Amino acid sequence: MIAEHSSVVLTEPLLAAGLEAGDVGGVVHVHRNGQTFEVEFMTLDGTTLSVETLTATQIRAARNRDIPH
Repeated sequence: MIAEHSSVVLTEPLLAAGLEAGDVGGVVHVHRNGQTFEVEFMTLDGTTLSVETLTATQIRAARNRDIPH
């Protein structure tokens, strides 16, 4: 299960937010026992680009060998 403060990877593009599949975000809140998540997407210098409410199918847990998109 994905927990708050976990790094996650977007599995599909979110065109309205300017995000692409593979973009990395951080979970800021877990809703409904892991059914939905508030995920913050930031630039490498820490500027927030977007905070999105996403379902468990739209993200996956980041893995050790992932490379930031």
